[in-house]
Amino acid sequence: MEGKAPLTVPYWRLSAFYFCFFGLLGALYPYWSLYLKSQGFSSADIGLLLAIPMATKIIAPNLWGWLADYTGKRLLIIRVGALLSFLCFIGIFIDQQFWSIALVLAGYSFFWNAILPQHEVITISFLHQRPETYSRIRLWGSVGFIIFVLGSGFWFDTHDIKTLPVIGLLLLAGIFLSSLFVPNPQLQRHEKASQQFTTVLKKPVVIAFLLAGMLMQVSHGIYYSFFSIYMESFGYSRSGIGTLWSVGVVAEVCLFILMHRLLIRFSVRAIMLSCLALATLRWLLIGYCTDQLLLLVIAQCFHAFTFGAFHAAAIDCIRRLFEPANQGKGQALYSAFCFGAGGALGSYFGGLIWDIQPVLAFNFGALASFVAMLIVWLWLRDERLKLGV
Repeated sequence: MEGKAPLTVPYWRLSAFYFCFFGLLGALYPYWSLYLKSQGFSSADIGLLLAIPMATKIIAPNLWGWLADYTGKRLLIIRVGALLSFLCFIGIFIDQQFWSIALVLAGYSFFWNAILPQHEVITISFLHQRPETYSRIRLWGSVGFIIFVLGSGFWFDTHDIKTLPVIGLLLLAGIFLSSLFVPNPQLQRHEKASQQFTTVLKKPVVIAFLLAGMLMQVSHGIYYSFFSIYMESFGYSRSGIGTLWSVGVVAEVCLFILMHRLLIRFSVRAIMLSCLALATLRWLLIGYCTDQLLLLVIAQCFHAFTFGAFHAAAIDCIRRLFEPANQGKGQALYSAFCFGAGGALGSYFGGLIWDIQPVLAFNFGALASFVAMLIVWLWLRDERLKLGV
């Protein structure tokens, strides 16, 4: 690991947590909709159920982020959250009715959504003077996603999709076990921020950043919830669907390897604009080119930018816009408002639009990305977002 940070970077222990955390996403995200469909739920029901884990991000990260900033016990919060999410998920084996599944998804995700923002803060604290190297650690999350999305796809080609909850429970156990090996950076208490957190949130550049991030995740909420169902309706096998998911994440890994150079050479605003433009094109290609495999693969390769580059730029944007004393709350708010509210709205409205015509859901995603691009172009302007800051 390169860098001259004053703290020794525990590269593999930090990376192992990302590997397990995003490995769970690789096993669940592409196949939850297929699992719920096998249980007889409608598209609207599926959209609502899959919106629940995203919706809990609206509350959970903010609550746990405030607690972490107040107590300084980030690592303890990560471990307790991982354990409680594992215990809550056990309820999926008790009953398969709509409200029972809804309760399980709400319970486990409330704790599960608390842990990643705090792990992000711990990771950045170890990197200290070289935050652009974050992507080299985060790429192992993408590797975990690839392994489990491919493995699960081939598994479900020959095994019942109803074994999905077992895979999910095992990976939740892995997240908890990996959290036990994450070291404590012994963060010092930061001096009081020069501005109140609520004052920072009223600044136009911060509002623009959050709105753009939310709209980007609205578009991804549709993708995460319905891409697999869409592909299956056009005759793709589950292993084929898993391969298409993995194509995007393989591209994401390649980009993460180079991301630290991009952050040095280009402003976060320029990176975000490029990512949003590619997102608009990506959702249109998926919506209209399902019978053209090459274009579909190209669209999936854009995931490297629509998720990977955009997320890395957003993390750096938070570092620049929020003082150290507000870092935990800033990370939590980004997770809550963008991944939480944005993802939930995308999944929910995607489900409603789906019953009218599936391709319209991807049109809606493209529109959300385009509006986000306009917001970044017009209002994401600040001296702190320039190169070298």
